[in-house]
Parts: sequence; C-alpha cells; structure tokens
Amino acid sequence: MRHFLLLMLVIALLFGGGCAGLSPTEQTTLTGGAAGAAGGALVGAIAGNAGLGAAIGAGTGLLGGYLYGEHQQSVHEAYERGVQQGYRQAR
Repeated sequence: MRHFLLLMLVIALLFGGGCAGLSPTEQTTLTGGAAGAAGGALVGAIAGNAGLGAAIGAGTGLLGGYLYGEHQQSVHEAYERGVQQGYRQAR
C-alpha cells in the first residue's frame, strides 16, 4: 500500500507540473488517464488486483479523455467558424 501511495504522489506531481505546454486535447487525455488509473486501482484493490485495475482504468481513461478532447476541439472550431462567418456577413 505504501508503494501505491508513493506512485500516486509521483503521478500527481508530474501531472500538476507537466501540463503547462500541452494542447487542450493532450491535457484531457492525461487527465482521463490519471483519473482512470486512480479509479481502476481503487476498484482493482477491492477486487484483489490493484495493478491490473490501474492499467485497465488508465487505458480506458486515456481513450475517454482523448475522445472528449477531440470533441471539445471540434466544438471550439465550429464556434470560431461561426464567428468568422458572422463577421463576414456583417460587412
């Protein structure tokens, strides 16, 4: 349990300091991976294998975070296109 807590602390420190130069999609991917790993480890610990739970949770979280980030980026791009069209029509 002590090693697990140390690992989670290291991940939290890397996560907090390492996101400064990332795109929003990269940030949501990492956030999803970290949250998935933590949740998976918690469920895995209850089921008897925290490492496997963390690995499965991290993979699922990475995929979910990436898909969410891509969706948010497409929404933002659609908004920007609408703003530009509005400017052109107003001239």
